[in-house]
Amino acid sequence: MRSRYSAYTLQNEPYLLSTWHESTRPTEPIINQDEKLQWLGLEVKSALRLRQRKAEAQPNEDFVEFVARLRVNGRGQRLHELSRFLREPGEGGLRWFYVDGEFPE
Repeated sequence: MRSRYSAYTLQNEPYLLSTWHESTRPTEPIINQDEKLQWLGLEVKSALRLRQRKAEAQPNEDFVEFVARLRVNGRGQRLHELSRFLREPGEGGLRWFYVDGEFPE
């Protein structure tokens, strides 16, 4: 999760796509170079709590709840997401891939 946040701040689209699960990976560009984004911080809210539930869940599926703060064209925003990841074979062994996310109210 933290590496994907860092990739967004650095506009590293190749890394983001390489960590995105092939079943949901976008085919269109995900970073708009003309959009004025300023990433301000990441708070991982519940990875530990969700990991404690892992014994009951699939061992190759996990969830991370986070809040990312950013400015879009000077206006402050928060992105609150519950992200789903799957662990599958990848370059160098088993790797976690971002699948999708939900936005808690």
